[in-house]
Amino acid sequence: MSLFPEQSAQNRGAITLTGLAAALHFMVDCLCLCCLYLVTAGFTELIRYFVAYNVLAFLTQPLTGMMADSIRQRHWLLLASVILLILATLISSVVWSVCSSVFLLMTISVLLGLGNSLFHVWGGKETAVNTGNDIRALGVFVSTGAFGLAVGTVLVSWALLYGLLISISIVALLYLRTDTRRLHTEVDADAPAANDYNKFLAWGIVILLMLIVASRSYIGQSFSGNQSKTALMVIAFGAVTMLGKMAGGWMVKWMGMTAAIILMLAGIAVFFVFRDVSLGFVLAGLFAVNLTMPVTLYWANRMMKGREGLAFGLLAAALIPGYLIAVL
Repeated sequence: MSLFPEQSAQNRGAITLTGLAAALHFMVDCLCLCCLYLVTAGFTELIRYFVAYNVLAFLTQPLTGMMADSIRQRHWLLLASVILLILATLISSVVWSVCSSVFLLMTISVLLGLGNSLFHVWGGKETAVNTGNDIRALGVFVSTGAFGLAVGTVLVSWALLYGLLISISIVALLYLRTDTRRLHTEVDADAPAANDYNKFLAWGIVILLMLIVASRSYIGQSFSGNQSKTALMVIAFGAVTMLGKMAGGWMVKWMGMTAAIILMLAGIAVFFVFRDVSLGFVLAGLFAVNLTMPVTLYWANRMMKGREGLAFGLLAAALIPGYLIAVL
């Protein structure tokens, strides 16, 4: 089945690019977690490095998102991201084989965080522009990162780390080879587009969407936070999260926006109430929560037409407050 069945003839390139970006999303998030766990193994104060990574990976995305919106040749963001990940991996090898220090570990965290931030806004902007903000494509792109985080947490090894780095480099080059639009920026939506909505209304809706994202982060953590973190459970949570994000866009296309949102919210409410009954309700609730992910991204892009990088970055930054509240 084609990702865009009604437009398959003219959008085969967009389908390919979305698939490559989704594959990269899985590998980039997997590499970052794998690398962090490798270099901090045995350290008692490893929390500082994970905090530094998350702050840079998420809270800088509004800034890197504005960068993605302002430059015409966005492939430089992807190349910069890959270079930062390569540097982080090489320094990690030095830490493991020669010496380790707070400075080197923090440098690795910073490089991974910045590389991750640049990649996400690049991918979010590219997917929105290439597919005309197709909600199914948005869900496909964002979904794979969750499973990448799970795999990177569980299957930690140097073989995985270097395998991911090589694969990221190859797929990134393949993306750039396929993306002929980057050589013809006059057909691209790089310039800010006229918004269909009142400026103050649009920003009000974006702020509301950020609050929804923060709430979703809190609820999602509430579903999974009290569960045992065995390797199997981490993989299961990552897979369910990925499938939920991926399915949300298709659900909207099949049912319509209003009906899909009503069903999503009803499911979240029911599963949240019964989450302590069994693991099945927890997994179903986590799936339902993540169905809403492409919906919020779709509407943020609609409100900020021509500023899809910033829209992606704002919603990514909004994840952190909800997560911290749930954890604390």
